[in-house]
Amino acid sequence: MFLEKVSSPDDLKELNPIELRLYTDELRKFLIDTMSKVGGHVAANLGVVELSVALHYVFNTPEDKLVWDVGHQCYAHKIITGRRDAFSTIRQDGGLSGFTKITESPYDAFGAGHSSTSVSAGLGFAESEWVKGTCNQVVTIIGDGALTAGMAYEGLNHAGHLRRPNYIVIFNDNEMSISENVGALAKFFGKRITSKLYNRARDEIKLKLKAVSTSEIDIYEKVKTLSAAVKDFFSASSFFEALGFRYIGPIDGHNLDELVKTLESVRNLSLEATQTAMRTTGDLKSDPSSEGNPPILVHIKTKKGFGLASAEERPGDFHGVSGFCKETGEPTKKPTSKPSYTSIFSQTVCRMAEADPKIIAVTAAMPDGTGLNKFQKLFPDRFYDVGIAEQHAVTFSAAMRLNGLKPALAIYSTFLQRAYDQLIHDVAIQKIPLALFLDRSGLVGADGPTHHGVFDMSYLRCIPGMYIMAPKDENELQHMVYTALNCEKMVAVRFPRGEGYGGPLDSIFRMLPLGKSERLIQHIEPEVCIWAAGSCVASAVAAAKELRSKGIACEVVNARFIKPLDKEALVTDATRVKLMVSVEEGTVVGGLGAAILETLAKLNISLPVLNLGIPDEFIEHGNQDRLRELSNIDVKGIVAEVKKRMDLIRAKSVPKKLNPTAATTAMNNIKDTGVVPPIRH
Repeated sequence: MFLEKVSSPDDLKELNPIELRLYTDELRKFLIDTMSKVGGHVAANLGVVELSVALHYVFNTPEDKLVWDVGHQCYAHKIITGRRDAFSTIRQDGGLSGFTKITESPYDAFGAGHSSTSVSAGLGFAESEWVKGTCNQVVTIIGDGALTAGMAYEGLNHAGHLRRPNYIVIFNDNEMSISENVGALAKFFGKRITSKLYNRARDEIKLKLKAVSTSEIDIYEKVKTLSAAVKDFFSASSFFEALGFRYIGPIDGHNLDELVKTLESVRNLSLEATQTAMRTTGDLKSDPSSEGNPPILVHIKTKKGFGLASAEERPGDFHGVSGFCKETGEPTKKPTSKPSYTSIFSQTVCRMAEADPKIIAVTAAMPDGTGLNKFQKLFPDRFYDVGIAEQHAVTFSAAMRLNGLKPALAIYSTFLQRAYDQLIHDVAIQKIPLALFLDRSGLVGADGPTHHGVFDMSYLRCIPGMYIMAPKDENELQHMVYTALNCEKMVAVRFPRGEGYGGPLDSIFRMLPLGKSERLIQHIEPEVCIWAAGSCVASAVAAAKELRSKGIACEVVNARFIKPLDKEALVTDATRVKLMVSVEEGTVVGGLGAAILETLAKLNISLPVLNLGIPDEFIEHGNQDRLRELSNIDVKGIVAEVKKRMDLIRAKSVPKKLNPTAATTAMNNIKDTGVVPPIRH
């Protein structure tokens, strides 16, 4: 009834308090109905429905900017800001993004997908408004999960230093990130009852003390020191006030009337302080910094999955889901009998840990996503969830490896980007043989460009001493896990999101020869040789069989190692074929194909090379298979691209192969220069 009437925040402001509550109920029902069919980030979004409504009702968006952390809590925000009719396309090919996206709407002030960026971005907006001399306000919405990351505190620290009253932070306390929050700060923020008691008592005592104070004796000032000590002992507010914020809360985040009333008061306080500064200084470029003009932090308490019983009970299961039954919460997608790569990784590490007490597991707020929740249950004293703190996770693990333990550090490929300096400075330079396991490498699908793990081969390959492996199937993955945890090398094992092939698994783990490839299809007189990595190997094999039927003899090599490349096998192939092909589910800039080109150039070998992979652009969200098709790394794409190139080669009569003398020279060059050092294992 009211949902159809609201197509912008201006429409929302026309509703009276009763209508606003009815609209909020309809909005939550619409979210549940739609997400039960198309999926999405259920728990996070149901937890912020009232907050989203209250923010747009109170503030003058988009002139006043809302900066959402992570972005997977923005669904109600999208519907309020005119995207209701398109909402059923969320996270689908050509549809709405599952995160905030500045090209999608002027109401999306800042794009997000990774956590803990909102405070810095919000402060940047607030400071620019300050410098321009406007009274526009900026509101950052950040959860307690995102406050386990260091970047959030860098932003809070700077905000407390700048002290801009036009900046407001909403601290959404739901005691969850994706999994249950960990750490001392999570426990500290959990003291919300005493914090609420303190705020009420503080205000009452302050009024009474000021009433009995005189010009000669200011009793209130005399007891300030005692008040501060009591506050530090009882109140979570002391933490944020120490950072330079004015603390308000905690507030019930599902009580719409209380939220609106609180945010209206906060907005008025912020606006009045900003306007006063303008009148005092003539413009806002001067710094009227004083104890009376701090930024404001509002602490609200919400529940993930609010309004859907199954999501409230199991918020972790409803982080990012496909369709589900509204009544039971059970997924509507039929379960598969094929194991996921994540489950094979988890199973392998657990089996190894049973035999080796030095093996421990480390993750950054993703025990469920990485499958290490099973390890946590079996070996609770050897499991470490460090929160959303990838930088800390890498250095923490590096020191433990240096001190005799064997950490299995599991992080999504896209999130490892956040710890790049630590990989170089703390691990590689010190030659620490740390084992990294990169889940969700390659195209992840619905979460889009912020989550595609397509850069890891490139950004890891340029690090000296780094070994990079990619399994062709789940059986090879378990051997790579075993190899990574038992060799004295810095190793990254990258594997894709989703299920494997369901093939047989070896019962005994084995060490893989470091830096050696595996030949899967061989011909006496091949014209083409395809080197494929990881998830692309099966497609390369199928493509080779189809190319054979089209009269193109094609060999296939499972690279296994993106670094170090199997140079001897590569040179052998380069002397026998008309075309070398690389196929990888990663960016073509700096990946496997680039490694092949660099190696051939270094050895002065000249022949046509076709690099297939993710193009040099950001890939949008959509179905995984469809995205692979668009990138020409599926069977159809490989066949078409190889045939097209071979037609050109045949037409131009490019020399078929290197002469024997050149091949011998290239092989001797490897041995003479030591490009491929002998590896003893």
